[in-house]
Amino acid sequence: MFKRIVLRVIAPALAVMAALGLYARDPAPLDKDTFEALYAEPAPKPDGPRQVFHIGHSLVGRDMPAMLAQLAGEGHDYASQLGWGATLKSHWEPDVAINGFAEENAHEKYRDAHEAMESGDYNALVLTEMVEIKDAIRYFDSPTYVYRWTDKAQSRGLPVYLYETWHQLDDASGWLSRLDQDLGLYWEDAILRPALARAEIPRPVYIIPGGQVMAAFARALEAQGPVGPLASHEDLFSDDIHFNDYGAYLMALTHYAVLYQQSPVGLPHQLSRADGTPADDPGAEAARLMQNVVWDVVTSLPRTGVRS
Repeated sequence: MFKRIVLRVIAPALAVMAALGLYARDPAPLDKDTFEALYAEPAPKPDGPRQVFHIGHSLVGRDMPAMLAQLAGEGHDYASQLGWGATLKSHWEPDVAINGFAEENAHEKYRDAHEAMESGDYNALVLTEMVEIKDAIRYFDSPTYVYRWTDKAQSRGLPVYLYETWHQLDDASGWLSRLDQDLGLYWEDAILRPALARAEIPRPVYIIPGGQVMAAFARALEAQGPVGPLASHEDLFSDDIHFNDYGAYLMALTHYAVLYQQSPVGLPHQLSRADGTPADDPGAEAARLMQNVVWDVVTSLPRTGVRS
């Protein structure tokens, strides 16, 4: 009788907690000390050009990986599987539709993600999750699918990178405030730590800190005023979330710094889009500020695997 009463009281509470995303899935997240220890040493440096496979959505896009290839130079190659606001679950599960699949993958750099991982043609995997990141975690089980993609890649010797993105510019909580809190709260504690806890032997997944670079560049512009065509961080965007050519260039620099563990300072800034047309050029002064900000951020965060 007592057991029935307890269940009657607890069961509704658990249901509410689950609906709110507060009832932790098994297993428990990797403990913080073990998690920190995974990043105590820098990531192994690449011994040559990267062949990168990107899994994600329009905050990866077509132009940013093409710009990254131009920055990296001869030998760098890439392919991708993208969607519109696509979840990692939809990229993994064959019976879950990828929104915008036909439109986002209508280009020569598309390749089926599972086939790509099994091909042996790549030496780095870059993942990102849909945003709103809170919804991805709550409704689409981000840790499980980060683990599955990571396990598949790492079992074939590929290092894995999680590309931290951002939310809408008009977020009610404040765009910069969200960036300040979300890396630790969601990308690390609610995705990476639970994902790594599923592995028999946890190995690091490195972060490409796109959101953190956006925030740092916004503050740099605010501190020193307009530089070239950029007066504020909003000039990096074509709408309230998608980057324009300037934002794509900033994210390509960020990927370069993490994937190659090299400073992007001095890299070219006159690049082309994926279709071969000239990208909008931020100019030498703005490009140098971007490059310095990227290197400062990337080398300040242990989860990138990069040391100055």
